[in-house]
Amino acid sequence: MRSIWTGSIGFGLVNIPIKMYSAVESSTLDLDMLDKKDHANIKFKRVNENTGKEVAYENIVKGYMVDDKYVVLDKTDFEKAAPEKTKHIEIIQFVEEHEIDSTYFESPYFLEPEKTGSRAYSLLREALKKTGKAGVGLFVMHNREHMCIIKATDDVLILNRIRFAQEIRSHKDLNLPSTKSKPAELKMATTLIDQLTQKFDVSKYKDEYTDKLLKIIKLKAKGKSVPFKPMKVVASKTQDLMEQLKASLTPSKRKAS
Repeated sequence: MRSIWTGSIGFGLVNIPIKMYSAVESSTLDLDMLDKKDHANIKFKRVNENTGKEVAYENIVKGYMVDDKYVVLDKTDFEKAAPEKTKHIEIIQFVEEHEIDSTYFESPYFLEPEKTGSRAYSLLREALKKTGKAGVGLFVMHNREHMCIIKATDDVLILNRIRFAQEIRSHKDLNLPSTKSKPAELKMATTLIDQLTQKFDVSKYKDEYTDKLLKIIKLKAKGKSVPFKPMKVVASKTQDLMEQLKASLTPSKRKAS
């Protein structure tokens, strides 16, 4: 794996030099965009708005409009904004992981210590395991500040980028029901939830859609067609919630679903 960020983690006076690696990889197929007429590949170009000519990537800079003029920024300008965060993640506080709403979670990364930080890395990893806590910190990557939590899983420290509160939209404009459930319906719904409750094992789940799409692609490559029956969204045959819940609780119905 190739590291995407190098720097350090600090908690108290302990400093740990680390490398950061993406913990995820896409499971989707890499599909190209083609011209419908002749299947020629569609290419995107960076074009100068004034001349219409293509601009090489190394000649592209970033700017911000102020009073109808662009202020051009270079690499050092981004670092000047928060030099202490471009190469360092200071753990500001520790929290119980369940205190952070899953809405805020964004992307996970593996953290690997440099040789000089191995002992301190192990110390933080074992301390997080023992307390069951996660560290909250801030850092800058790709010219943007990120909030993160750092937790220990097995023998690795994992950093999860999490969103700032202002990045989450309000749900106040949604048309949400205000009706209260009937006690009997609520009791039966909780019974159904209890029956379907198991310990979560992520390895049981797999991206099956990509595998099926690849099979269709291979069949089309051989000139074969794939039978298709569009799925329609249909309402339940009955509007009686109790009847639907009772039917859901029968083993035969649950196996068929």
